[in-house]
Amino acid sequence: MASSAPSRRLALLLLASTFATPAAWAHAHLTHQYPAANAAVTASPQALTLNFSEGIEPGFSGATITGPQQELIKTRPAKRNEQDKTQLIIPLEQPLKSGAYTVDRHVVSVDGHKTKGKYTFSVK
Repeated sequence: MASSAPSRRLALLLLASTFATPAAWAHAHLTHQYPAANAAVTASPQALTLNFSEGIEPGFSGATITGPQQELIKTRPAKRNEQDKTQLIIPLEQPLKSGAYTVDRHVVSVDGHKTKGKYTFSVK
């Protein structure tokens, strides 16, 4: 029994679209951050920078920072670096004191996928 030409074309089209659109299924994974995870910095950063594997939507992305006494650290609104749409910048309102800090981040990529995660760093 032979398959029809339209059925073969449809099967080829579906197979080709599977390989042509893997980026559409991607998520914005954290690729680099400053301060780095588990780092001990000697001076307080002025801002945290989070770099992702793809562009992010700044209006739906951000981070909270918890300090050594589990207190919430005040930040200014997170913003995307317009020269690098994969980078989120979280300015700090005040310098961080010595101690361990936890960054709890959430982002929405330009294709609408949400990701979140945590990491820690310390200030000496």
